[in-house]
Amino acid sequence: MGPATEHPLRYALVNELHARPSPRLRAPATCVFVAFKEPRDAASRDRARDMAHLTELTSRHGGPRPDPEESHYQGQLGRHDLKWESHTEFVTYMATTPGLPIRPFDPSAASIFPEEWQRGAPGKRIAAVIVQIDVLPEEPEQALRQIGDWFARDSLAAVWVLDEAAMIAGDFRIDADGWMRFALFARPGVSEGRIGRIVHRLVELETYRAMSMLGLGRARGLSRRLNQLEPRLSAIVDGMTDDSRPADAVLQELLSVSAELESQAVQHSFRFGATKAYEAIVMDRITALRETRFLGRQMLTEFMRRRYQPAMRTVISNETRMEAMLERAARAGELLRTRVDVERSAQNQALLERMDRRADLQLRLQHTVEGLSVVAISYYAVGLLSYMLYPVASALQIDKAYLVAGLTPLAVLLVWWGMRQVRQSLHHRGEGGDL
Repeated sequence: MGPATEHPLRYALVNELHARPSPRLRAPATCVFVAFKEPRDAASRDRARDMAHLTELTSRHGGPRPDPEESHYQGQLGRHDLKWESHTEFVTYMATTPGLPIRPFDPSAASIFPEEWQRGAPGKRIAAVIVQIDVLPEEPEQALRQIGDWFARDSLAAVWVLDEAAMIAGDFRIDADGWMRFALFARPGVSEGRIGRIVHRLVELETYRAMSMLGLGRARGLSRRLNQLEPRLSAIVDGMTDDSRPADAVLQELLSVSAELESQAVQHSFRFGATKAYEAIVMDRITALRETRFLGRQMLTEFMRRRYQPAMRTVISNETRMEAMLERAARAGELLRTRVDVERSAQNQALLERMDRRADLQLRLQHTVEGLSVVAISYYAVGLLSYMLYPVASALQIDKAYLVAGLTPLAVLLVWWGMRQVRQSLHHRGEGGDL
């Protein structure tokens, strides 16, 4: 099989499966993760700026330069193993290093990402996570006592993952330095690849949780706008049976509300669609961890069901509400258009009836005018004929009055017959033109 038989994208598509491997980590280790997103139109952002920001970081630490054509990067920056990925709406940086900081979750562990460098990012930080990886003590209760000082008890989630290969814990809160903390305790002998996959799923869980909850703010703003539009729409629908209001005016008002609803749908459709996709990824990452209960503590699924899913239901509820209002507006528009068509048909019928009456009046007037025209033409014809026949009447000794009396009926008859011929000729010509 030669190269000519291969699809031009075959190798690129296969390589994409292996382009983003999970890190390989050995306990103890520290993982620092940040994600940046443009506040607006992130999907259509200038990705060259993301690459320039990555290049600046690698240059700071003397690491290999990234390929501008790639959407992922992995390289060694001093003691840190850096992994960078470009996604549809955001970019992520994951730096892992052996060992643990002197103090648990010390911000100095994130020194690879300097503050001034983060401030210069093309987007804003949407996720910032520190994961501490340590060896699980022989007694799991010791790990539980250890994390008691690190996390808030009211929101702490601690679970076994991957058939009790490791325990992870976190409270999904942001500390004073702006970092979200997770602790991972792996059993002795757990492979580096498995630890790396757990960490990768943890940071993805937090990133996609943050991205999905962007829809909550949009949903709340949409809810306020829908609260303003719904009474207007309801008033329009309720007033559709009011014959005192012109249907055209009601239809124009409805079109104004419908246009606003369509505008809101266009503005929010991408974010709501992305929220659903990100929510599915969050739940998939939790499922992939195969969690089981750890010493009676709250599980990730329980935490998400109580604190995360209500936000997602709010987004779905507002999206459903907007779609329902759009459907109501569309149905009301159809009814109003039907009412307008009926009213216009009635107006057209009345107009045709008036035109028929006007045409009938015009025909009668025409007949009257024709009668008067016959009289007038006959009068002038009799006068002319009288002048022409006076010499003959004098020669024949016929009285002038008798001459005029004899000419009058003859002139009237000839004029009437002539006008009738002209009218019939015009009528035939009109029918021929229609054909």
